[in-house]
Amino acid sequence: MTPALQLIAVRKSFGAAQIIQGADLAVAAGERVALIGPNGAGKSTLFNLISGRTVPRSGQILLHGQPIHGKKPFEIYRAGLARSFQTSNLFARLSVFENLRCSLLWSRGYGYTFWRLLAGLQDVRQRAEQVMAQVQLDGKRDVLAAHLTYAEQRALELGITIAGGASVILLDEPTAGMGVHEAARFVQLIRGVTQGKTLLIIEHDMQVVSAVAAKIAVLVAGEVIAFDTPDAVRANPRVQAAYLGQVA
Repeated sequence: MTPALQLIAVRKSFGAAQIIQGADLAVAAGERVALIGPNGAGKSTLFNLISGRTVPRSGQILLHGQPIHGKKPFEIYRAGLARSFQTSNLFARLSVFENLRCSLLWSRGYGYTFWRLLAGLQDVRQRAEQVMAQVQLDGKRDVLAAHLTYAEQRALELGITIAGGASVILLDEPTAGMGVHEAARFVQLIRGVTQGKTLLIIEHDMQVVSAVAAKIAVLVAGEVIAFDTPDAVRANPRVQAAYLGQVA
């Protein structure tokens, strides 16, 4: 079967610095994968390449078998891949509902249709309300994003990510900055809203990794050195050497 997301010999450099060095990865449709690696391994750079924020120097990135490398972020989003970021990127002075509605306009084909009354866009309203319920913010419908708690802001960010109906979801450290109990609740939220979708998540908390992902991809020095089940990755000598400094 064609992978939902595939990287083939992807390379990226910034000046003389080689950040991604021939990364290969194939994520099957519906698979949940955690991308882990030491600081500076290139995880966020890889996400930027997949989502179109930067362009690879060479190699291929395929979404459901179709090349997306070199495409603009909005084109990749419309093709069915959405991502979140390490820090919340919200309209602070808009409500929860308004943030979700804004995120839906382009995906629903409305664009800058300033002559339409937003209140009349029933499909947008219904989808925004559906997503609010999914991320458990329906009780905060009219609360400004700036007045949400940190965990609620992250939930809203998650809602914006899934609102367009993308089949492949990339989450960049979604539980960073949360306490243990908040993170545990957020993991359950992630599992619920990404049910049936392909998930690739950057995460440092191994408890979160084990609760969310069925497989782990290990990125070291810009190269995927292991991609397997958690137990197999834990026993991999190259992974042990990268994390523990052991001789492989």
